[in-house]
Formats: sequence, C-alpha cells, structure tokens
Amino acid sequence: MERLKPDKRRTLSSRTWLERQINDPYVARAKREGFRSRAAYKLAEIDDKYRLLKPGARVIDLGAAPGGWSEIAARRVGASGRVIALDILEMKPIAGVEFLKLDFLDEAAPERLRAMLGGRADVVLSDMAANATGHRQTDHLRIVALAEAAAHFAREALAPGGSFLCKVLQGGTEGALLAALKRDFANVKHVKPPASRSDSAELYLLARGFRGQ
Repeated sequence: MERLKPDKRRTLSSRTWLERQINDPYVARAKREGFRSRAAYKLAEIDDKYRLLKPGARVIDLGAAPGGWSEIAARRVGASGRVIALDILEMKPIAGVEFLKLDFLDEAAPERLRAMLGGRADVVLSDMAANATGHRQTDHLRIVALAEAAAHFAREALAPGGSFLCKVLQGGTEGALLAALKRDFANVKHVKPPASRSDSAELYLLARGFRGQ
C-alpha cells in the first residue's frame, strides 16, 4: 500500500476540511446569524441543556479566538455580567468582552486574568486545542495537558458553585484529571453537543458545583 508523504497528507486533509466546511449546515447558519464560527453553537447547545451562563455571571473564556464562545457568553450573561477572553491569537473586539492577547501557558496569564476579572469567576470555559500533528496519541496527550492546565486554573479562579467546561478528545480523559475534578466538583461528565461533528473525536468535559478551595 502506498504511503502518503506528509505534504500530500496535509493537502488531502485541507481539501477534506474545505469540502466539509462548504457542506456544513452550522457553518452556513453561523454566517447567516452573524456568529464568528460554528463553535458558537456548541456552547449554546451545552448551555441550553445545563444553564451555565446565567445573567450577571462572570466568565473566563480560554482559547477564545475567533470569538464564537465569547459571543454566546456575552449575550447570555448580559450587561450585568463579565466576560474575560484570552488567546495567543488576535481577536476582533466583541461588545461586552474584555480580551487579553497572551499564551495561557505563560506563567503570568493566570494572575493577569484574575486581576482583570477583579474577583472569582462563575464559569471557566476552555476551547483550547494544540495544533494537530496527525498522530492520534500525541494529539490526545497534548490536548489533555491543556485540559489539565485549564482545570488547575479553574480551581484557583472559580467561586464556590462554579462550573468548568473544556475540550478533550474521545479515547479516554486521563484518570488523574477526572479524579481531581470529581473530588473538587459535585458533578462531572463528558458531553458532545449536536454541533460537534459526529465523525470528530472532539468531546467536552463538564464539571459543575465547584466545592471551593
């Protein structure tokens, strides 16, 4: 069997992604309704079911660019709420969202986020994902490492009763991460909203009812 060279694999992957984007109803809906990305519907669907984003809530959105999750969060917490967004990439301004351009893994990031919020958060969101290598196990380990970093931050930043939502990959969340979250939160589960493509390994880890430090 012929093995594809890396550049050919990337070309094929890009072509497949483009074809999927063109035929994706959520992409068309996002354009029609003015959202920056189809990812907005993933958070909207999770929130419709679990009611994380209450009016007046204080939210930190990690890995926010291009801003789909921040848009949903800002709309749902309203003018009385706060949304602080962070990404290593630039993000165009969103009404009701304060943005910090910084790598979350920068040692200064957690303190700067907490200072911007000026208190405890009610919700910490993380849609962070490392650049894919194409090697499933490597990609899994890298995204779990980001999830662990986000979870550590959430435990430091959340108010009692708060919620944490982060992206992971199917194939089993690391046991240590799950055990830590189950110790610190009243309810922990994996969720996959309809807007997350069925053929994607993407999955979300939802922890609610933070017990506090």
